[in-house]
Amino acid sequence: MTTPQELHVVFGAGQVGPPLARHLAAAGHRVKLVRRSDAPSGIPGVEPVRADARDAAAVTEVVRGAAAVYHCMNVAYFTEQWAAELPPILDGLITGAGRARARLVVLDNLYALGKPDGRKLTEETLFNPCSKKGEIRARLHLQLAAAVQRGGVQAVTGRAADFYGPGGVQSLFADRFWPAALAGKPVQLIVPLDTPHTYHFIPDVVAGLATLGQDPAASGTFMLPCQPAETTRALVSRFGEALGRPLTATRMPPLLLRGLGLFMPILRELREMAYQWEEPFEVDDARFRARYGAPAATRAEAAKQTVEWGKAAYGGAAKR
Repeated sequence: MTTPQELHVVFGAGQVGPPLARHLAAAGHRVKLVRRSDAPSGIPGVEPVRADARDAAAVTEVVRGAAAVYHCMNVAYFTEQWAAELPPILDGLITGAGRARARLVVLDNLYALGKPDGRKLTEETLFNPCSKKGEIRARLHLQLAAAVQRGGVQAVTGRAADFYGPGGVQSLFADRFWPAALAGKPVQLIVPLDTPHTYHFIPDVVAGLATLGQDPAASGTFMLPCQPAETTRALVSRFGEALGRPLTATRMPPLLLRGLGLFMPILRELREMAYQWEEPFEVDDARFRARYGAPAATRAEAAKQTVEWGKAAYGGAAKR
């Protein structure tokens, strides 16, 4: 593992970037948090930096002297934007990290793998995308692999499924979930409730990425640490236990979801990913566990932290 006081640079200020920066700073590293705006980091010991990852020259300057560079960026959840913006973002980070001789740690999802077809998803699962977003993710991986093969950068990828946990504002368990849950009302979700599905707890994702970034020998791909798959209904029930009262969950009727998609473009974008809940969607993180250990938080502790964040972030909305 690396020694403290190295420079680690985190690109992306969404669900994972800020807690990752906080985690790295707490480990004793010098940390920069890079975003396109001039917003402060809001994290003690973390230097806020404004830069555009698509600008390789700007990235090169920001990451000069860094031991590790973390790619936690995404763009709005629309296929056209992914296709247009994600490749140049990755290219800029590859170029900058390569020039700095820094390890590039890439946060990725599972879209490129497609349908599980009855098998657990591992690092060895072949790409077989069944969605437009999955095809984009597969191309991005090939873009990174080509750069690594030609010696342009040293990189490691950490993959995760759907998020939940503190700060998960773009997850299923966010602004459409917590106001109703905290008000004692039934919660409505857009996915089937009784299919086993791996959900990654955000602090586990953060710790996993930090672990990969602090290991100079880390390379290739790792499934980030996670608890074994369970049904969405079971996860909601766990939230209820942490909240101190049962939560009732229902699924939004697919026909209603399709109708709402006529007026809400984001629902149309989500529809192509529904296959992830049509059959068991289970991640096997054995490779990560064998090398680095299991997730730190138990299921109960993860649920408790998520509920506490939900109260703090959405408690006011529940009272209105």
